[in-house]
Amino acid sequence: MTRTSRSFRTASLAALGLLAGVTACGDDDPSGAASDGKPVTLTYWTWTLGAKSTVEAFNRTHQDIQVRLAEIPSGTEGYSKLANAVKAGNAPDVATIEYQMVPEFASQGNLIDLTEYVGETVKSKFPESVQSLVTFGGKTWTVPYDVAPQLYYYRTDLFKKYGIEVPKTWAAFKAAAEKVKKQDKNVRLASMPKSDPALLAALSWQAGGKWFATEGDAWKPGVNDAATQKVAAYWDGLVNDDLVQSYAGWSPEETKARTSGRTLSFLGASWSAGGMKTSMPDLAGKWAVAPLPHWGTAASGNYGGTSYGVLKGSDHADAAAEFITWLTTNKAGVEARLADLESPSSALPADPEMRAVAAAEFDTAYLNGQDVYALASEQVDTIVPGWTWGPNQMDVYTAVQDTAAKSGFVAGVNAGQRKAESGIEDRGLKLAK
Repeated sequence: MTRTSRSFRTASLAALGLLAGVTACGDDDPSGAASDGKPVTLTYWTWTLGAKSTVEAFNRTHQDIQVRLAEIPSGTEGYSKLANAVKAGNAPDVATIEYQMVPEFASQGNLIDLTEYVGETVKSKFPESVQSLVTFGGKTWTVPYDVAPQLYYYRTDLFKKYGIEVPKTWAAFKAAAEKVKKQDKNVRLASMPKSDPALLAALSWQAGGKWFATEGDAWKPGVNDAATQKVAAYWDGLVNDDLVQSYAGWSPEETKARTSGRTLSFLGASWSAGGMKTSMPDLAGKWAVAPLPHWGTAASGNYGGTSYGVLKGSDHADAAAEFITWLTTNKAGVEARLADLESPSSALPADPEMRAVAAAEFDTAYLNGQDVYALASEQVDTIVPGWTWGPNQMDVYTAVQDTAAKSGFVAGVNAGQRKAESGIEDRGLKLAK
């Protein structure tokens, strides 16, 4: 069971009070039942691996509901696309919403209240700590799919070549980075992208940072708190000393560096393993996974984690809820997501009953037989409690990313703090003084 912040629900109720005015939109009858006897057609936007095989399996086994899939970018670009689609009145019925974006999307009126459709399912199927990420303001806004504890992936053959032990601490990580560079000026231990604020957030989370908190009915942002400053300065130091690369996340350059052996390891999560099989197919059997290095005590942040919501304007909330429930809690749905050989998924289900299903279906040959699901499940219990997402998370991410790209991670989190403060006030919420 994940140890996600117990304070999240309190924070959401106190500081996102405007949620009480958000209601479902669409026709008077949002069930989506087709009166002409034809199947209800849902549109579904996502970037997640395994989506194609999942939709195909659902469509084969459901006569009354059919789903049309459209892939969108991940990160801020994808969320901007979703928000703009809602404003334009052409949003999809169902979309993937990462946990950090649920409060923002709900507070902006972009999501339909799903309490009457899936509220009981969320209460009965998911741990309370995961429920709190999608249920607040007395309403259920999305349905959890996975949790994403951080993991460390490394090349076993190249670690052996350079005499590198798997680092257990960040001090050992730096020492290993120095050792690699000393032996080969063209090779680095890892790359730290400046284009991935979610990774920086997860690393800050692991170190005990808390980017948002509440005091009564006021928000208290801490995007540049002491723990986050420590993390940001650490990575600025490694980048400035040329001990790690800084390729754009998921870029061709980043992948080429890994496949050519110029990057020996990377910071990922439970979902990373599936993508490796498609992006680096020739390196099967040469990678392994370990717990993420830590600051002295075993710990992890949650790097991502997804849920499914129904977007404002959908006329088919009932059918959409049926599709989402199948995606998240049905054995066939979980198996289908892992069956996509073109884009295999290794997401760790939030529903504990589905984890064994996922583990049984995932092909461990790429990691030389290592059970990534067992390791990831163990790491869920090391996720540091006390983290809260903010009401203007996308803007904060954009500020961190844009400034970090130009001036480094410390400057990035300072910019994120300023954006958090101004954004809270701009939205008419209280800012703790």
